[in-house]
Amino acid sequence: MKVLFGISMVVLMSVSAVSVKAQAKRNTRQPAKAEPTATPVPTPEATPTPDRPKRNERPTANRPPTSDLPPVESKGPKYRYEFSQPDFVVSHIVIEHDDAGKGKITFKRSSLGEELSERVVVSATSLEKLRAAFDALNFIDSTENYQYERDFSNMGNVAITLARDGRERTAKYNWTSNENAKLLMDEYRRLANQLVWMFDFNLARENQPLETPKLVDSLDGLLKRNEISDPRQMLPFLVAVSNDERVPLIGRNRAGKIVKQIEKQKK
Repeated sequence: MKVLFGISMVVLMSVSAVSVKAQAKRNTRQPAKAEPTATPVPTPEATPTPDRPKRNERPTANRPPTSDLPPVESKGPKYRYEFSQPDFVVSHIVIEHDDAGKGKITFKRSSLGEELSERVVVSATSLEKLRAAFDALNFIDSTENYQYERDFSNMGNVAITLARDGRERTAKYNWTSNENAKLLMDEYRRLANQLVWMFDFNLARENQPLETPKLVDSLDGLLKRNEISDPRQMLPFLVAVSNDERVPLIGRNRAGKIVKQIEKQKK
């Protein structure tokens, strides 16, 4: 029995020794080398081109036009109206157009540093009123001073220019007792109201649609005071506004009512 016990102990000790050596051998193995991975090559940014702007560049659709539009080119008569009053919200306005009504408006708000400019078309109705006043005044040949004996520059100063057949004349005044000179001044003021309102509405519709109902209300007030040159010219625009879902429902409904009022006056 003692002999068997001794043999068993020897066998167990031998097995243990072999196990320890095998474990040590496993622990000393070198770690497997990682498979090399391809380094991604960065894709270069595309060079900006006119038809492919920078990614962080704002779209031009919502930008207000600037004052760098080229002058109106025409071989016929040229008309120019300028209004200035630094204390007014719209402190400076210039309307230039040809005898067909094509031109531009440039204006400046007292709260902004830059002037804004946009192409415009003066309607045939407005042109007829303006031409009638110029003809009644015999504007080019006249030397009459239209300025009233008292100065009302607090209401804004006006300079009206007509160039025709190589001749040009500018009349400056802020108030007048001459009926046709007053008609000329008033009609250009109404035209400026119309054009500036449409510019403001387009800008608000793109950037601040919640402000559009207030602008529709302001137009309603201008129409009631006869301060719009040609309401009928605005009909297509107002019909589009009444169906534009970007405009809040209350603004669309009010625009629709104005459309009906203008159409009723038209009949």
